[in-house]
Amino acid sequence: MKHFNREKLSTYNGKNGTPAYIAYKGKVYDVSDSFLWRGGEHQVIHKAGEDLTEALEEAPHGIELLEKFPVVGLLK
Repeated sequence: MKHFNREKLSTYNGKNGTPAYIAYKGKVYDVSDSFLWRGGEHQVIHKAGEDLTEALEEAPHGIELLEKFPVVGLLK
């Protein structure tokens, strides 16, 4: 499994043809295929290429939505 640090994760921001990855509780998910993450942004406040662990604690949905996306690595 691939390992990411925050700097490497930030390069997967969903812009200019790059995949859109987000991290949650140490796992890195590929959300590129979600229409809700087009252009690397979700609901105008969340951005791909970031660790969203804290932000998702306040989200109206749970981890079950993330579990639909492939885990592509671990955030160290």
